[in-house]
Amino acid sequence: MAEIINGKKIAAQVRAEVAAGVTARVEAGLSQPGLATVLVGENPASEVYVRMKQKAATKAGINSFDVRLPTDISQEGLEKEVTALNARADVHGILVQLPLPDGLDEERVLGVIDVNKDVDGFHPLNIGRLAQKGRKPLFVPATPDGVIYLLEHIGTEMEGAEVVVLGRSNIVGMPVALLLVERNATVTICHSRTRQLPEVCRRADILIAAVGRPEMVKKDWVMPGAVVIDVGTNRVDDDTKEKGYRLVGDVAFDEVSEVAGAISPSPGGVGPMTIAMLLRNTLKAAELGDG
Repeated sequence: MAEIINGKKIAAQVRAEVAAGVTARVEAGLSQPGLATVLVGENPASEVYVRMKQKAATKAGINSFDVRLPTDISQEGLEKEVTALNARADVHGILVQLPLPDGLDEERVLGVIDVNKDVDGFHPLNIGRLAQKGRKPLFVPATPDGVIYLLEHIGTEMEGAEVVVLGRSNIVGMPVALLLVERNATVTICHSRTRQLPEVCRRADILIAAVGRPEMVKKDWVMPGAVVIDVGTNRVDDDTKEKGYRLVGDVAFDEVSEVAGAISPSPGGVGPMTIAMLLRNTLKAAELGDG
């Protein structure tokens, strides 16, 4: 049976380290880190994510600033709000919760964020640096950063490894592939038009599933002993549950864990790491501001 990568436990360690760093800053007379979350409209899932981030920030000793804006705000109005946050000395990190309502240009909004406060790591300059050899972004997107942290935590050898990334989203698939290339892995990015997908996946020493399809990766897709990181979180109907559904990943956990060398569950794997890395980025942004 595979080693289970306990993302909750590992994330708790990261959050404790961040909290200790925040305490040390304040005791040294430096500014308390501040994170501003910008939520446009009333997307229920986004509201849940924002509340989770705010709660975690507060628990780590980070000031949390809640910016709520109406669905019908104009592009110019939203950019003006972000620009105002850029100018605030008590705000070290700015997170614009995605997706934005229809009619708003996400790329333009992300480009307005001060690159030194881009704790979500999606500013075009940070993504551009990530994609270039020898260039270092100030911040890396939290979920891909969390994936790499998990791999490093369990001692996975990435240099020279054959890696398959299932999914090519701007949020997870592409950035995590770039991070793995930086670590000298040989990376294949798969998507809906990849031919002989199970066969391609079976070549992987490390398999990253971030495609958003429930339990898509089966036992016969995985090379024995491979490390499998499941980024997906999907709802599937389940009448036995009070809510009428349960959450599953992109990997058929029970059967894949019989052959994998190590596997992250979903939920309980990458998800907790995303917020932990966001908090770590916010502390880093405050430290950058000291300079």
